Amino acid sequence: MAGNTIAGSDKQSAGRKALLGRKVGMTQIFAADGEVVPVTVIEAGPCPVTLVRTPDRDGYAAIQVGFLDKPRRLVSRSVRGQVAQLDGRRAKARAGAAAPKAGCEPKRFVREFRGVYDSAEVGQVLTVDVFEGVACVDVTGTTKGRGTAGVMKRHGFKGQRASHGVKKVHRHQGGTSMNTSPARVFKGKRMAGRYGNERSTMRNLKVVGIDKERNLLLVRGAVPGANGTFVTVMQTNKIKKVGVAAPTGKKKAGAK
Repeated sequence: MAGNTIAGSDKQSAGRKALLGRKVGMTQIFAADGEVVPVTVIEAGPCPVTLVRTPDRDGYAAIQVGFLDKPRRLVSRSVRGQVAQLDGRRAKARAGAAAPKAGCEPKRFVREFRGVYDSAEVGQVLTVDVFEGVACVDVTGTTKGRGTAGVMKRHGFKGQRASHGVKKVHRHQGGTSMNTSPARVFKGKRMAGRYGNERSTMRNLKVVGIDKERNLLLVRGAVPGANGTFVTVMQTNKIKKVGVAAPTGKKKAGAK
């Protein structure tokens, strides 16, 4: 499972690390120099590999992993047959031609990853220690739903004036369209509407610590979503360039 950086490139190799988890909450720790570091605790793994897709059979290469067992009373027999070998006569007859099974319980949270783990087998269990030596990760989750919100909360508008002359529209957005031409509201106009409950990714979060015994991953900063929601953690492929001077637009002496 190679995950080293390609020399001279900002992208990772095909063996990026990825894992499913659940947001536990936020806390703070003290660095060696006494600095207070805000961190988010993520319960990452264990995640069994439930399926390996190949270009010959499926047209693309990917692995499917799951997180957190689902109660059997909530799972149909056909769903259980996707991850475990059933005892039925017809199921045993089809076992030879079917893809290998992971032999685990159906999972609550299932995702596919492309371009991760150069070599992975069905039934292999991925734990949080795959992130050893990884400096930064991208965490994807679902933001908190805030219902219907106005433009001041949703988009940060300043609203109307609070002085004389404004009648009960202090938090309104104002005009929304053009004149007679084009006589319509353009698509994408920032207006009031549903706010939150969207997929969001926080990139380049620094890995602060790993607790192998309790399958915990500590990352610096905030992670989208409420406590207890599922998240996807993946080794970042957007490396920040450190020490590169920003262009100033000034030509060097003697340059044409």
